[in-house]
Amino acid sequence: MIQNTHVFPYEARYFLSHEPSASPDDLWVVFHGYGQLAEFFLRKFLPFASAKRLFLAPEGTNYFYLQDFKGRVGANWMTRHERELAIANNHRFLNSLIEKYLKEFHAKPRIHVLGFSQGAATATRWASQGEFQVASFVLWAGGFAEDMVLDVAREKFENTRISMVLGNQDEVISQDSLKRQKELIQRLGNPVNQLTFEGGHELNSELLTKIIENV
Repeated sequence: MIQNTHVFPYEARYFLSHEPSASPDDLWVVFHGYGQLAEFFLRKFLPFASAKRLFLAPEGTNYFYLQDFKGRVGANWMTRHERELAIANNHRFLNSLIEKYLKEFHAKPRIHVLGFSQGAATATRWASQGEFQVASFVLWAGGFAEDMVLDVAREKFENTRISMVLGNQDEVISQDSLKRQKELIQRLGNPVNQLTFEGGHELNSELLTKIIENV
């Protein structure tokens, strides 16, 4: 038996906070977590959208029923099955999507990235190899991809304002995961602002407001 792959055109969903009428000053690329959909995740950011601030939410291309074989559907960025293939597909999708909008803008906006839960690792893995500079990076209820090439990421994020946000009642994030992230951050060598809030594995609107309005 021989396994092979075939590259072909593929459509993937994404959502915008609004149709830009001019070049925004700030472009936020926000990544949903495991089992979420970009459409609903983006709603958390709509109050902050304006002519000068555009939000773009790509959607993971793997879909599944959240319970049994019917009802609500969620998306994810990858599983361990064919993991490297999923990563490569994610990068092609995300690079093409960002390039599409950067070409349309007369003036290049500052790029900010926020990744929630599984979306945090996907976002760091992708942005660390991208050709664009990230002004600020928010890792919410998640962390850096542990398979990032550290030398490349260290240089790429050298001038990036990085924040890690965690709810003090988040039962999804294990102590072992926090320990590994602490060690990775030390090896990465870039300053990381640690933020906490009262709550669990969720976005906190008050803290989100402070972060977005102060970049």
